[in-house]
Amino acid sequence: MSSAELLTAKKQEILESWFQVTVDSYPAETARFIKNQKDPFANPVGRTTYQGLDALVEALTAGAGREVMAKALDPILRIRAVQTFTPSKATSFVFSLKQIIRQHLPGEGRDAGVNMDGLDRQIDEMAMAAFDIYVACREKIYELKATESRKQFFGSLKRAGLIDEAEADGPGF
Repeated sequence: MSSAELLTAKKQEILESWFQVTVDSYPAETARFIKNQKDPFANPVGRTTYQGLDALVEALTAGAGREVMAKALDPILRIRAVQTFTPSKATSFVFSLKQIIRQHLPGEGRDAGVNMDGLDRQIDEMAMAAFDIYVACREKIYELKATESRKQFFGSLKRAGLIDEAEADGPGF
């Protein structure tokens, strides 16, 4: 049995374990809600996370490149970027996949002939893509906050009559 076939056979078990580990990175009450609320409209974070992880396991099984992994990671990391996670905590769920795969494969993958070094490299590539996406999202958030602060500042100056209409938009608006 090839590595891809073995991973495909164990996909659901790996996915469920990875989802549990990822959800457990949230505060306890939030994690409990995400795990137990099955309605996708009441729990969009859980649904988005599960679908993203599913796509990532598929990408790993298929040996897909960074672009495919980044597309699957993007929705998960957009959610995590607006929360109070540190960069390492927001992206650490990717690294947990290494241990999860080893737990679900016979002899940590060696007995089944799985190329764990190759899988580890793919997961490392996935983690680098995750970090890039997270940082880009955080940069956008800070950019939006700075723009809003400038607008408020110049709006206050305008209302106070300290600047005229032409200057009210501030520099760079």
